[in-house]
Amino acid sequence: MADESANGGVLGHLPPWPRNALNNSVIAMEQAYRQRKGLPLLSDADIEALKAGQPMAWESGNGGTAPAAASPAPPPVAASVPPVAAPAATAGTTLSEEVTKWVAEGRKWSKSTIAAEQARRARKGLPALNDVEIAALLGEPVAEAAAPAPPVPTAASTPTPAAASGPISTDVAKWVAEGRKWSKSTIAAEQARRGRKGLPTLNDAEIAALLGELAAAVATPAASAPVTAAPAAARPAAATASAAASVSRSGVSTSYVGTPAVGTSRAAKAGGVASIGPEDNEVNQQRRRLVWSAVAAFLVAWFLAFFRFFLPRTLFEPATSFKIGYPEEYGLGVDTKFQQKYRIWVDRTPDRIFVIYARCTHLGCTPDWKPSENKFKCPCHGSGYDSEGINFEGPAPRPMDRAKVEIAPDGQILVDVSRLYQWPKGQPTQFNDDGAFLRA
Repeated sequence: MADESANGGVLGHLPPWPRNALNNSVIAMEQAYRQRKGLPLLSDADIEALKAGQPMAWESGNGGTAPAAASPAPPPVAASVPPVAAPAATAGTTLSEEVTKWVAEGRKWSKSTIAAEQARRARKGLPALNDVEIAALLGEPVAEAAAPAPPVPTAASTPTPAAASGPISTDVAKWVAEGRKWSKSTIAAEQARRGRKGLPTLNDAEIAALLGELAAAVATPAASAPVTAAPAAARPAAATASAAASVSRSGVSTSYVGTPAVGTSRAAKAGGVASIGPEDNEVNQQRRRLVWSAVAAFLVAWFLAFFRFFLPRTLFEPATSFKIGYPEEYGLGVDTKFQQKYRIWVDRTPDRIFVIYARCTHLGCTPDWKPSENKFKCPCHGSGYDSEGINFEGPAPRPMDRAKVEIAPDGQILVDVSRLYQWPKGQPTQFNDDGAFLRA
């Protein structure tokens, strides 16, 4: 698509006329594209024309005029522009210096361009264009615009968008009676809906009634009296300053500066749309504190887990070397008082003291000492050992092991279970080695 149009204007990425109405997102992307490419930005008038589905001012003569035979109802932004044939003479009969300059420049103004200018003036708090200025900008003779139009009876017709005042329709009277609160934006949306549906737009009296400025006007519905178009001279000059006139003569215009991302708060701010956030009340403050507390707790837990990663993972096991008392404390036979703590039995014979490690040589179970039978019995598979740990029944392949024992410097018996003495099957025994027993 070419950037330059036939009339010298810049289309950019915009589709050529005819085209449908564009939304704010498409217009914002076009403005960003023009900013990047160094092209002239869309003016307020161009934006209003794009949003209303009308050709831009510089597109006239480029196939950009809307079809006249089946044209839809005028858009709501142009609903308050009075017809050229009957402008208001008393709303203002002089041209301002700014309008005189525009007329002298020979710039072609359309109704959409005038509606955009009215919207800009409403936003800036400037006085709206009067009827004579509108007629001059449209290219009509000022003298013709100043002459009041004769009253045209329209008793059987529907009120037109140009009606400055008039009776209130049944729908509007019903809305006012329901007590519904209307704002300027709500009325602008209703005007747009009527423009899309081809319905007559709201007149000044209906707008004033919906805004609550004219409570007495609700008593007269549209069907109760014939409608007669009042001459433009009867319109009060102060009506342009009222809230109803500001709604009917204003539109929503969007101008983007720079290249903000579409859909962000910067784009909304650049487009003149107020960014509305949550109220800073006590409930929202508590919610924010709760959220930040949860975030802080998560970060602390994550930091502790990260720090724990660098600490050694030590498994503390029972000591393998320990003292079990003096030799005189043990009598003949098997002593089981250290079975639970160290898994050993202290066995004393007439000539020896030795320590049996309480582990079955079959599958490692802990046997039980049976004093009545004078033997060790494994509860797992029935292996049997005599009082000295020598196997004599069951699947045990060899005798139970014996731990190393010695006399400590303080005279106690020192046991080391990390050093075990065995009697493998078919091999010499280690039970007679030094350390396997103590002399009694």
